[in-house]
Amino acid sequence: MSVNKVILLGYVGRDPEIRFPQPDFPVASFSLATDETVGNPPQKVAEWHNIVMFGDKASLAEKYIRKGTRLYLEGRLRTREYDDRMKVRRRITEIIVERFELLGRNDKNQNTNTVP
Repeated sequence: MSVNKVILLGYVGRDPEIRFPQPDFPVASFSLATDETVGNPPQKVAEWHNIVMFGDKASLAEKYIRKGTRLYLEGRLRTREYDDRMKVRRRITEIIVERFELLGRNDKNQNTNTVP
């Protein structure tokens, strides 16, 4: 038996980028920042995660998720390789979202009410 489960609670770092690799099948990708306090004296350290959503989740991301949105998500890790434009082999680790909840925004001018 094996388990591939990720749970994150953080802030969206950039608006979702939406692609349509197939007609009527959106794919959303964006970054999510989490932080933890480490060291002595205590210091906050940010960790950036690459987030990917498919289908209906991607459509919801396009409508409601923006930079600064506080987001809870559950998903799984996926690591893939690709060749960049300079033909250099790259490796990227992404979180494939299975479930998410919008918890509000990190705006000084807006309350942190739950987004529909």
